[in-house]
Amino acid sequence: MTENDPHRLASAQVVVGVDGTTASNLAVRWAARTAAQRGRTLLITHGMDLRAATADLDATVIPALMDEIRIRGADFVAIAEGLAREEAPESTVSTEVSEAHPAELLIQHSRTAHLVAMGVTPGIGAAAHLGSTLLAVVAHGHGSVVVVRTADPRGQLPAEGPVVVGVDGSQAEQAAIATAFAEASDRGATLVAVHGHHDLFVDSFVGYPFFDAPIQTMETSQRELLAERLRGWQEKYPNVEVRHRVYDRRTRQRLLEWSKTAQLIVVGSRGRGGFRGLLLGSTSNALMQHAYCPVMVVHQD
Repeated sequence: MTENDPHRLASAQVVVGVDGTTASNLAVRWAARTAAQRGRTLLITHGMDLRAATADLDATVIPALMDEIRIRGADFVAIAEGLAREEAPESTVSTEVSEAHPAELLIQHSRTAHLVAMGVTPGIGAAAHLGSTLLAVVAHGHGSVVVVRTADPRGQLPAEGPVVVGVDGSQAEQAAIATAFAEASDRGATLVAVHGHHDLFVDSFVGYPFFDAPIQTMETSQRELLAERLRGWQEKYPNVEVRHRVYDRRTRQRLLEWSKTAQLIVVGSRGRGGFRGLLLGSTSNALMQHAYCPVMVVHQD
């Protein structure tokens, strides 16, 4: 992202999608706190998807059903607004109830938002919140999409700990690195850069020069790669303390372990190696379902 990117402009809103669930209420609290800390407006939005809701109904019952759906949507955002003002009384909050599909609505907002936040219910599939909406927004949104979750049984959101960014050596990671540095700077947090090179499978690589390379040599080259990917950003954010962590395998597990003490995990929307298929692959699904803290997926726009 650049300095002129709309997601970094002071006028860009923090947007949170709500549906009345406990998961979305948690996302509202996180979004309200984030917006207040950065002096940004919070937009609470709910998409009713009226077209789908009334597609197969008799015309005589549609008006009454639409009124009921609108009332329910208004209740969702009213409750969410109360939670936001309770969490951050100084925040500026606006609300929206739209006839659009919730995924389409949030994807559209993501084009100009500082970030878009959504909740996911702990312990079950990543598509739990708003049905398939979460996966659709993560896959097709713009800028930063945050999946807000916590493993705390009391619903306490992590307010301390490092910001952790996954670095995979691809071009797409630069947006994630830029955002992670900005997040760490805004939060006054340490930034931990995690990089994992490919696992070595003996039965797959025996006889190949790759397998014959000394492990120490590989680790040294990977540390040099990590330092190179971060160098320019460290100069831009001299106030951010950066720690480098290179692992030889199980990158997904390493990120999940870091999420126990982190306040935010940041990953790029596309990658390779440990982050291949991040949008809908094993790493993203694991983080969305099992991380102990919010996970930010950054798209390369």
